Amino acid sequence: MPTDSLPFDDAAAPPAGPVEEAATAPSVLIVDDEEGIRNFLSRSLERRGWRVATAGSAEDGALHLERHCVDLIILDIALPGRSGLDWLRDLHAAGFGGDVILITAFADIDTAIEALRAGAADLILKPFRVEQIVNAIGRCMERTRLQRENFILRRQLAKPRGGTDEIIGRSAAIARLRALIERVAPSPSTVLIEGESGVGKELVARALHTRSHRADRPFVALNCAAVSADLVEAELFGHLRGAFTGAREARKGLFYYAHGGTLFLDEIGELPLALQSKLLRVLEERRIRPVGGEQELPVDVRVVAATNRDLKAEVAAGRFRSDLFYRLAVMTLRVPPLRERGDDVVELARRFMGVLSLRLGVPPLDITPPLEAALIAHPWPGNVRELRNLVERALLFGEFPQEDLGLPESGLPDVGLAMGHAPDGGDEGAGAASGQTLAEVEKRHILTVLADCGGNRARAAAVLGVSRKTLDRKWAEWGV
Repeated sequence: MPTDSLPFDDAAAPPAGPVEEAATAPSVLIVDDEEGIRNFLSRSLERRGWRVATAGSAEDGALHLERHCVDLIILDIALPGRSGLDWLRDLHAAGFGGDVILITAFADIDTAIEALRAGAADLILKPFRVEQIVNAIGRCMERTRLQRENFILRRQLAKPRGGTDEIIGRSAAIARLRALIERVAPSPSTVLIEGESGVGKELVARALHTRSHRADRPFVALNCAAVSADLVEAELFGHLRGAFTGAREARKGLFYYAHGGTLFLDEIGELPLALQSKLLRVLEERRIRPVGGEQELPVDVRVVAATNRDLKAEVAAGRFRSDLFYRLAVMTLRVPPLRERGDDVVELARRFMGVLSLRLGVPPLDITPPLEAALIAHPWPGNVRELRNLVERALLFGEFPQEDLGLPESGLPDVGLAMGHAPDGGDEGAGAASGQTLAEVEKRHILTVLADCGGNRARAAAVLGVSRKTLDRKWAEWGV
Protein backbone atom coordinates (compact mmCIF):
# COMPACT_ATOMS: atom_id res chain seq x y z
CA MET A 1 0.00 0.00 0.00
CA PRO A 2 1.55 3.41 -0.94
CA THR A 3 2.27 5.59 2.07
CA ASP A 4 0.33 8.56 0.67
CA SER A 5 -2.89 6.54 0.93
CA LEU A 6 -2.40 5.08 4.40
CA PRO A 7 -5.65 4.79 6.39
CA PHE A 8 -4.52 7.18 9.11
CA ASP A 9 -3.39 10.76 9.39
CA ASP A 10 -0.23 12.25 10.84
CA ALA A 11 -1.03 15.84 9.98
CA ALA A 12 -2.30 16.61 13.47
CA ALA A 13 0.63 14.98 15.22
CA PRO A 14 2.58 17.43 17.39
CA PRO A 15 5.86 18.59 15.90
CA ALA A 16 8.97 16.84 17.08
CA GLY A 17 10.23 18.94 19.96
CA PRO A 18 12.87 18.30 22.58
CA VAL A 19 13.02 14.60 23.14
CA GLU A 20 13.23 13.00 26.57
CA GLU A 21 16.58 11.59 27.62
CA ALA A 22 17.34 8.57 25.49
CA ALA A 23 17.07 6.03 28.27
CA THR A 24 13.50 7.08 29.06
CA ALA A 25 12.38 6.68 25.46
CA PRO A 26 11.00 3.16 25.02
CA SER A 27 12.31 0.69 22.49
CA VAL A 28 9.36 -0.21 20.28
CA LEU A 29 8.89 -3.22 18.00
CA ILE A 30 6.28 -2.79 15.24
CA VAL A 31 4.91 -6.10 13.91
CA ASP A 32 2.63 -5.70 10.87
CA ASP A 33 2.54 -7.46 7.52
CA GLU A 34 1.92 -4.19 5.62
CA GLU A 35 5.23 -2.51 4.84
CA GLY A 36 3.61 0.91 4.41
CA ILE A 37 2.19 0.87 7.94
CA ARG A 38 5.52 -0.30 9.36
CA ASN A 39 7.44 2.47 7.61
CA PHE A 40 4.91 5.18 8.49
CA LEU A 41 4.76 4.27 12.19
CA SER A 42 8.54 3.85 12.34
CA ARG A 43 9.13 7.35 10.93
CA SER A 44 6.47 8.91 13.18
CA LEU A 45 7.87 7.37 16.36
CA GLU A 46 11.54 7.91 15.52
CA ARG A 47 10.77 11.62 15.03
CA ARG A 48 9.82 11.64 18.70
CA GLY A 49 13.14 10.09 19.69
CA TRP A 50 11.93 6.54 20.27
CA ARG A 51 13.98 3.53 19.25
CA VAL A 52 12.05 1.52 16.66
CA ALA A 53 12.47 -1.88 15.03
CA THR A 54 10.05 -3.60 12.63
CA ALA A 55 9.00 -7.12 11.69
CA GLY A 56 6.55 -8.47 9.10
CA SER A 57 5.33 -11.53 11.02
CA ALA A 58 5.10 -13.02 14.49
CA GLU A 59 7.96 -15.37 13.63
CA ASP A 60 10.24 -12.48 12.65
CA GLY A 61 9.20 -10.59 15.77
CA ALA A 62 10.09 -13.59 17.94
CA LEU A 63 13.55 -13.76 16.34
CA HIS A 64 14.07 -10.08 17.11
CA LEU A 65 13.13 -10.59 20.78
CA GLU A 66 15.71 -13.36 21.10
CA ARG A 67 18.49 -10.85 20.38
CA HIS A 68 17.15 -7.53 21.62
CA CYS A 69 15.49 -6.04 24.69
CA VAL A 70 12.14 -4.43 23.83
CA ASP A 71 9.94 -2.30 26.07
CA LEU A 72 6.79 -2.27 23.98
CA ILE A 73 5.28 -4.03 20.94
CA ILE A 74 2.75 -2.61 18.47
CA LEU A 75 1.17 -5.76 17.06
CA ASP A 76 -1.30 -6.31 14.23
CA ILE A 77 -3.85 -9.03 14.99
CA ALA A 78 -4.19 -10.28 11.39
CA LEU A 79 -0.76 -11.63 10.46
CA PRO A 80 0.29 -14.34 8.02
CA GLY A 81 1.04 -17.60 9.83
CA ARG A 82 0.56 -17.18 13.55
CA SER A 83 -1.98 -14.49 14.46
CA GLY A 84 -1.13 -11.57 16.69
CA LEU A 85 -3.46 -12.80 19.46
CA ASP A 86 -1.86 -16.25 19.48
CA TRP A 87 1.63 -14.78 19.66
CA LEU A 88 0.54 -12.38 22.42
CA ARG A 89 -0.57 -15.36 24.55
CA ASP A 90 2.76 -17.08 23.91
CA LEU A 91 4.68 -13.90 24.81
CA HIS A 92 3.07 -13.64 28.23
CA ALA A 93 3.42 -17.37 28.83
CA ALA A 94 7.15 -16.99 28.09
CA GLY A 95 7.51 -14.17 30.62
CA PHE A 96 7.65 -11.10 28.34
CA GLY A 97 7.37 -8.14 30.70
CA GLY A 98 6.69 -5.31 28.25
CA ASP A 99 3.37 -3.89 27.08
CA VAL A 100 1.66 -4.90 23.83
CA ILE A 101 -0.64 -2.55 21.89
CA LEU A 102 -2.86 -4.40 19.39
CA ILE A 103 -3.98 -2.79 16.14
CA THR A 104 -6.61 -4.21 13.79
CA ALA A 105 -8.90 -3.24 10.92
CA PHE A 106 -11.62 -5.69 11.99
CA ALA A 107 -12.74 -5.70 15.60
CA ASP A 108 -15.89 -6.55 17.48
CA ILE A 109 -16.73 -7.06 21.12
CA ASP A 110 -15.45 -10.64 21.05
CA THR A 111 -12.08 -9.52 19.66
CA ALA A 112 -11.78 -6.85 22.36
CA ILE A 113 -12.53 -9.41 25.09
CA GLU A 114 -9.97 -11.82 23.66
CA ALA A 115 -7.38 -9.03 23.50
CA LEU A 116 -7.90 -8.18 27.16
CA ARG A 117 -7.75 -11.83 28.19
CA ALA A 118 -4.52 -12.26 26.24
CA GLY A 119 -2.96 -9.36 28.18
CA ALA A 120 -3.03 -6.50 25.66
CA ALA A 121 -2.35 -3.07 27.11
CA ASP A 122 -4.55 -1.37 24.49
CA LEU A 123 -6.55 -2.09 21.33
CA ILE A 124 -6.60 0.51 18.51
CA LEU A 125 -8.76 0.29 15.39
CA LYS A 126 -7.58 1.11 11.88
CA PRO A 127 -7.74 3.72 10.48
CA PHE A 128 -6.07 5.54 13.38
CA ARG A 129 -4.29 8.78 13.98
CA VAL A 130 -0.69 8.73 15.15
CA GLU A 131 -1.83 10.68 18.21
CA GLN A 132 -3.74 7.58 19.31
CA ILE A 133 -0.58 5.45 19.11
CA VAL A 134 1.51 8.11 20.87
CA ASN A 135 -1.03 8.49 23.66
CA ALA A 136 -1.25 4.71 24.09
CA ILE A 137 2.55 4.51 24.36
CA GLY A 138 2.46 7.35 26.90
CA ARG A 139 0.02 5.42 29.07
CA CYS A 140 2.26 2.36 28.89
CA MET A 141 5.28 4.47 29.85
CA GLU A 142 3.41 5.82 32.88
CA ARG A 143 2.59 2.28 34.00
CA THR A 144 6.25 1.37 33.57
CA ARG A 145 7.29 4.37 35.66
CA LEU A 146 4.94 3.32 38.46
CA GLN A 147 6.26 -0.24 38.30
CA ARG A 148 9.81 1.08 38.58
CA GLU A 149 8.94 3.20 41.60
CA ASN A 150 7.13 0.25 43.17
CA PHE A 151 10.23 -1.92 42.69
CA ILE A 152 12.42 0.66 44.39
CA LEU A 153 9.98 1.14 47.28
CA ARG A 154 9.83 -2.61 47.85
CA ARG A 155 13.64 -2.73 48.07
CA GLN A 156 13.65 0.16 50.53
CA LEU A 157 10.94 -1.39 52.70
CA ALA A 158 12.84 -4.68 52.73
CA LYS A 159 15.85 -3.00 54.35
CA PRO A 160 16.09 -3.26 58.14
CA ARG A 161 14.73 -0.26 59.99
CA GLY A 162 15.77 1.34 63.21
CA GLY A 163 18.49 3.70 62.05
CA THR A 164 18.32 7.33 61.10
CA ASP A 165 18.44 8.97 57.70
CA GLU A 166 20.74 11.82 58.72
CA ILE A 167 24.41 12.04 59.57
CA ILE A 168 24.64 12.57 63.34
CA GLY A 169 27.55 14.10 65.18
CA ARG A 170 29.35 17.34 65.97
CA SER A 171 32.95 16.16 65.88
CA ALA A 172 35.49 17.89 63.63
CA ALA A 173 35.77 14.78 61.44
CA ILE A 174 32.00 14.71 60.78
CA ALA A 175 31.91 18.47 60.19
CA ARG A 176 34.56 18.06 57.47
CA LEU A 177 32.60 15.18 55.94
CA ARG A 178 29.39 17.22 55.86
CA ALA A 179 31.17 20.10 54.14
CA LEU A 180 32.58 17.76 51.49
CA ILE A 181 29.15 16.22 50.87
CA GLU A 182 27.62 19.65 50.31
CA ARG A 183 30.40 20.51 47.86
CA VAL A 184 30.42 17.21 45.95
CA ALA A 185 26.68 16.41 45.85
CA PRO A 186 25.66 18.78 42.99
CA SER A 187 28.34 17.35 40.70
CA PRO A 188 27.36 14.60 38.22
CA SER A 189 30.74 12.90 38.71
CA THR A 190 31.19 9.46 40.21
CA VAL A 191 32.15 9.32 43.89
CA LEU A 192 34.16 6.74 45.82
CA ILE A 193 33.36 6.48 49.54
CA GLU A 194 36.06 4.88 51.67
CA GLY A 195 35.71 3.68 55.23
CA GLU A 196 35.75 0.71 57.55
CA SER A 197 32.85 -1.70 57.71
CA GLY A 198 29.90 -0.32 59.64
CA VAL A 199 30.80 3.39 59.51
CA GLY A 200 27.70 4.33 57.50
CA LYS A 201 28.92 4.58 53.92
CA GLU A 202 25.41 4.06 52.52
CA LEU A 203 24.19 6.92 54.70
CA VAL A 204 26.77 9.17 53.05
CA ALA A 205 25.71 7.93 49.60
CA ARG A 206 22.08 8.75 50.38
CA ALA A 207 23.13 12.20 51.60
CA LEU A 208 24.92 12.79 48.28
CA HIS A 209 21.76 11.75 46.43
CA THR A 210 19.31 13.85 48.45
CA ARG A 211 21.50 16.94 48.09
CA SER A 212 21.97 16.48 44.33
CA HIS A 213 19.84 17.52 41.38
CA ARG A 214 18.69 13.89 41.18
CA ALA A 215 17.01 13.95 44.59
CA ASP A 216 13.53 13.35 43.15
CA ARG A 217 14.71 10.35 41.13
CA PRO A 218 15.48 6.80 42.32
CA PHE A 219 18.25 5.80 44.73
CA VAL A 220 19.10 2.13 44.19
CA ALA A 221 21.67 0.25 46.27
CA LEU A 222 23.49 -3.03 45.66
CA ASN A 223 25.92 -4.79 47.99
CA CYS A 224 28.31 -6.39 45.50
CA ALA A 225 29.50 -8.85 48.14
CA ALA A 226 25.96 -10.13 48.74
CA VAL A 227 25.39 -11.34 45.16
CA SER A 228 27.23 -14.28 43.66
CA ALA A 229 29.81 -13.47 40.99
CA ASP A 230 27.77 -15.41 38.42
CA LEU A 231 24.63 -13.31 38.94
CA VAL A 232 25.90 -9.80 39.67
CA GLU A 233 26.11 -8.89 35.95
CA ALA A 234 22.46 -9.83 35.40
CA GLU A 235 21.53 -7.97 38.59
CA LEU A 236 23.16 -4.80 37.29
CA PHE A 237 22.35 -4.90 33.57
CA GLY A 238 19.32 -7.21 33.38
CA HIS A 239 18.98 -10.29 31.21
CA LEU A 240 16.85 -11.81 28.48
CA ARG A 241 14.83 -14.97 28.83
CA GLY A 242 17.05 -18.04 28.50
CA ALA A 243 20.27 -16.01 28.83
CA PHE A 244 21.55 -18.49 31.43
CA THR A 245 20.32 -21.48 33.37
CA GLY A 246 17.36 -20.45 35.49
CA ALA A 247 16.54 -17.31 33.47
CA ARG A 248 12.92 -18.31 32.84
CA GLU A 249 11.85 -14.78 32.01
CA ALA A 250 13.43 -11.50 31.00
CA ARG A 251 14.33 -9.12 33.80
CA LYS A 252 15.49 -5.52 33.88
CA GLY A 253 18.60 -4.63 35.87
CA LEU A 254 19.34 -2.09 38.57
CA PHE A 255 20.82 0.38 36.07
CA TYR A 256 17.38 0.47 34.44
CA TYR A 257 15.57 1.05 37.73
CA ALA A 258 18.06 3.73 38.78
CA HIS A 259 17.57 5.71 35.56
CA GLY A 260 17.85 9.43 36.19
CA GLY A 261 18.96 8.83 39.76
CA THR A 262 21.82 7.29 41.72
CA LEU A 263 23.14 3.72 41.80
CA PHE A 264 25.09 2.92 44.96
CA LEU A 265 27.54 0.02 44.60
CA ASP A 266 28.65 -1.01 48.07
CA GLU A 267 31.75 -3.20 48.50
CA ILE A 268 32.87 -2.40 44.96
CA GLY A 269 36.15 -4.20 45.61
CA GLU A 270 34.27 -7.52 45.51
CA LEU A 271 33.40 -7.18 41.80
CA PRO A 272 35.05 -9.85 39.59
CA LEU A 273 37.71 -8.52 37.24
CA ALA A 274 35.69 -9.47 34.14
CA LEU A 275 32.75 -7.42 35.35
CA GLN A 276 34.98 -4.49 36.30
CA SER A 277 35.82 -3.95 32.63
CA LYS A 278 32.11 -4.00 31.70
CA LEU A 279 31.29 -1.50 34.45
CA LEU A 280 34.09 0.78 33.23
CA ARG A 281 32.62 0.69 29.73
CA VAL A 282 29.17 1.58 31.07
CA LEU A 283 30.59 4.52 33.02
CA GLU A 284 32.39 5.84 29.95
CA GLU A 285 29.74 5.19 27.29
CA ARG A 286 26.57 5.36 29.43
CA ARG A 287 25.11 2.34 27.68
CA ILE A 288 24.28 -1.11 29.03
CA ARG A 289 23.78 -4.46 27.34
CA PRO A 290 21.51 -6.99 29.10
CA VAL A 291 22.96 -10.47 29.52
CA GLY A 292 22.08 -12.51 26.43
CA GLY A 293 21.16 -9.43 24.40
CA GLU A 294 22.77 -7.70 21.43
CA GLN A 295 21.16 -4.29 21.71
CA GLU A 296 22.77 -1.61 23.87
CA LEU A 297 20.47 0.66 25.86
CA PRO A 298 21.42 4.21 26.92
CA VAL A 299 21.29 4.98 30.64
CA ASP A 300 21.55 8.14 32.72
CA VAL A 301 22.77 7.08 36.17
CA ARG A 302 25.19 8.61 38.64
CA VAL A 303 27.31 5.89 40.22
CA VAL A 304 28.47 6.18 43.81
CA ALA A 305 30.72 3.34 44.98
CA ALA A 306 31.97 2.39 48.44
CA THR A 307 34.68 0.12 49.78
CA ASN A 308 36.21 -0.94 53.08
CA ARG A 309 39.33 -2.11 51.25
CA ASP A 310 42.42 -0.17 50.25
CA LEU A 311 41.70 -0.10 46.51
CA LYS A 312 45.16 1.28 45.70
CA ALA A 313 46.63 -1.83 47.32
CA GLU A 314 44.11 -3.96 45.43
CA VAL A 315 45.23 -2.32 42.17
CA ALA A 316 48.89 -3.00 43.01
CA ALA A 317 48.02 -6.64 43.75
CA GLY A 318 46.22 -6.99 40.40
CA ARG A 319 42.81 -7.60 41.99
CA PHE A 320 41.24 -4.33 40.88
CA ARG A 321 41.54 -2.51 37.57
CA SER A 322 43.50 0.72 37.80
CA ASP A 323 41.43 2.38 35.05
CA LEU A 324 38.18 1.61 36.90
CA PHE A 325 39.66 2.85 40.17
CA TYR A 326 40.61 6.22 38.69
CA ARG A 327 37.23 6.44 36.91
CA LEU A 328 35.39 5.85 40.20
CA ALA A 329 37.63 8.04 42.36
CA VAL A 330 36.86 11.31 40.59
CA MET A 331 35.70 12.43 44.02
CA THR A 332 36.77 10.52 47.15
CA LEU A 333 35.15 10.81 50.56
CA ARG A 334 36.52 9.14 53.69
CA VAL A 335 34.05 8.29 56.44
CA PRO A 336 35.85 8.38 59.81
CA PRO A 337 35.61 5.36 62.11
CA LEU A 338 33.63 5.78 65.32
CA ARG A 339 36.76 5.74 67.50
CA GLU A 340 37.86 9.03 65.83
CA ARG A 341 34.57 10.80 66.51
CA GLY A 342 34.85 11.48 70.26
CA ASP A 343 31.56 12.43 71.92
CA ASP A 344 29.60 11.55 68.77
CA VAL A 345 29.33 8.00 70.09
CA VAL A 346 27.16 9.19 73.00
CA GLU A 347 24.92 11.26 70.72
CA LEU A 348 24.52 8.27 68.40
CA ALA A 349 23.76 5.96 71.33
CA ARG A 350 21.02 8.31 72.54
CA ARG A 351 19.53 8.55 69.05
CA PHE A 352 19.54 4.77 68.63
CA MET A 353 18.04 4.44 72.11
CA GLY A 354 15.10 6.66 71.17
CA VAL A 355 14.45 5.01 67.81
CA LEU A 356 14.90 1.40 68.93
CA SER A 357 12.97 1.69 72.18
CA LEU A 358 9.90 2.74 70.19
CA ARG A 359 10.42 -0.05 67.71
CA LEU A 360 10.88 -2.71 70.40
CA GLY A 361 8.15 -1.35 72.66
CA VAL A 362 10.38 -1.07 75.76
CA PRO A 363 11.33 1.97 77.88
CA PRO A 364 14.66 3.63 77.03
CA LEU A 365 17.61 3.18 79.36
CA ASP A 366 19.48 6.04 80.93
CA ILE A 367 23.03 6.65 79.68
CA THR A 368 24.85 7.79 82.79
CA PRO A 369 28.22 9.61 82.96
CA PRO A 370 30.19 6.44 83.81
CA LEU A 371 28.54 4.68 80.88
CA GLU A 372 29.29 7.64 78.60
CA ALA A 373 32.97 7.36 79.50
CA ALA A 374 32.90 3.62 78.75
CA LEU A 375 31.24 4.21 75.38
CA ILE A 376 33.80 6.86 74.39
CA ALA A 377 36.75 4.71 75.49
CA HIS A 378 35.60 1.60 73.60
CA PRO A 379 37.52 1.07 70.29
CA TRP A 380 34.36 0.09 68.33
CA PRO A 381 35.87 -2.27 65.73
CA GLY A 382 32.37 -2.68 64.25
CA ASN A 383 31.80 1.10 64.24
CA VAL A 384 28.25 2.51 64.12
CA ARG A 385 26.75 -0.88 63.30
CA GLU A 386 28.31 -2.34 66.44
CA LEU A 387 26.99 0.55 68.56
CA ARG A 388 23.47 0.15 67.20
CA ASN A 389 23.51 -3.58 67.92
CA LEU A 390 24.81 -2.94 71.44
CA VAL A 391 21.99 -0.48 72.16
CA GLU A 392 19.43 -2.96 70.84
CA ARG A 393 20.81 -5.74 73.06
CA ALA A 394 20.81 -3.41 76.04
CA LEU A 395 17.13 -2.62 75.48
CA LEU A 396 16.26 -6.29 75.13
CA PHE A 397 18.08 -7.28 78.34
CA GLY A 398 17.34 -4.12 80.31
CA GLU A 399 20.98 -3.15 80.83
CA PHE A 400 24.21 -2.45 78.97
CA PRO A 401 26.30 -5.64 78.93
CA GLN A 402 29.72 -4.67 80.26
CA GLU A 403 31.50 -7.52 78.49
CA ASP A 404 30.50 -6.03 75.13
CA LEU A 405 32.24 -2.80 76.09
CA GLY A 406 35.39 -4.71 77.06
CA LEU A 407 35.10 -3.63 80.67
CA PRO A 408 35.97 -5.62 83.80
CA GLU A 409 33.12 -6.21 86.21
CA SER A 410 34.18 -3.18 88.17
CA GLY A 411 34.26 -1.03 85.02
CA LEU A 412 30.92 0.56 85.91
CA PRO A 413 31.17 1.35 89.60
CA ASP A 414 27.58 0.72 90.52
CA VAL A 415 24.91 -1.63 89.21
CA GLY A 416 22.33 1.09 89.61
CA LEU A 417 24.28 3.26 87.17
CA ALA A 418 24.53 0.40 84.69
CA MET A 419 20.77 -0.10 84.82
CA GLY A 420 19.98 3.57 84.70
CA HIS A 421 19.25 4.08 88.43
CA ALA A 422 20.93 6.06 91.14
CA PRO A 423 22.60 4.00 93.89
CA ASP A 424 20.50 3.44 96.99
CA GLY A 425 23.38 3.41 99.45
CA GLY A 426 23.00 1.37 102.63
CA ASP A 427 24.16 -2.22 102.72
CA GLU A 428 24.93 -2.33 98.99
CA GLY A 429 27.30 0.62 99.26
CA ALA A 430 28.95 -0.86 102.34
CA GLY A 431 29.39 -4.18 100.56
CA ALA A 432 31.06 -2.51 97.60
CA ALA A 433 33.35 -0.58 99.87
CA SER A 434 34.35 -3.74 101.66
CA GLY A 435 35.66 -5.32 98.46
CA GLN A 436 32.66 -7.08 96.98
CA THR A 437 32.63 -7.41 93.21
CA LEU A 438 30.04 -5.62 91.10
CA ALA A 439 28.30 -8.93 90.39
CA GLU A 440 28.00 -9.61 94.13
CA VAL A 441 26.63 -6.11 94.76
CA GLU A 442 24.17 -6.58 91.89
CA LYS A 443 22.94 -9.92 93.25
CA ARG A 444 22.58 -8.57 96.78
CA HIS A 445 20.66 -5.53 95.57
CA ILE A 446 18.28 -7.56 93.38
CA LEU A 447 17.58 -10.10 96.12
CA THR A 448 16.86 -7.26 98.56
CA VAL A 449 14.38 -5.66 96.18
CA LEU A 450 12.80 -9.04 95.50
CA ALA A 451 12.35 -9.67 99.20
CA ASP A 452 10.75 -6.25 99.64
CA CYS A 453 8.32 -7.22 96.84
CA GLY A 454 7.34 -10.42 98.60
CA GLY A 455 9.05 -12.61 96.00
CA ASN A 456 7.02 -11.20 93.10
CA ARG A 457 9.50 -11.11 90.20
CA ALA A 458 7.34 -8.99 87.91
CA ARG A 459 6.97 -6.31 90.60
CA ALA A 460 10.69 -6.49 91.45
CA ALA A 461 11.61 -6.07 87.77
CA ALA A 462 9.41 -2.97 87.60
CA VAL A 463 11.07 -1.53 90.71
CA LEU A 464 14.55 -2.27 89.34
CA GLY A 465 13.68 -0.80 85.95
CA VAL A 466 14.58 -3.96 84.02
CA SER A 467 12.54 -6.47 82.09
CA ARG A 468 11.17 -9.65 83.63
CA LYS A 469 13.28 -11.53 81.08
CA THR A 470 16.46 -9.95 82.48
CA LEU A 471 15.50 -10.91 86.02
CA ASP A 472 14.79 -14.50 84.96
CA ARG A 473 18.16 -14.66 83.23
CA LYS A 474 19.92 -13.50 86.39
CA TRP A 475 17.95 -16.08 88.34
CA ALA A 476 19.18 -18.84 86.03
CA GLU A 477 22.78 -17.61 86.27
CA TRP A 478 22.69 -17.74 90.06
CA GLY A 479 21.03 -21.17 90.11
CA VAL A 480 18.51 -19.92 92.68
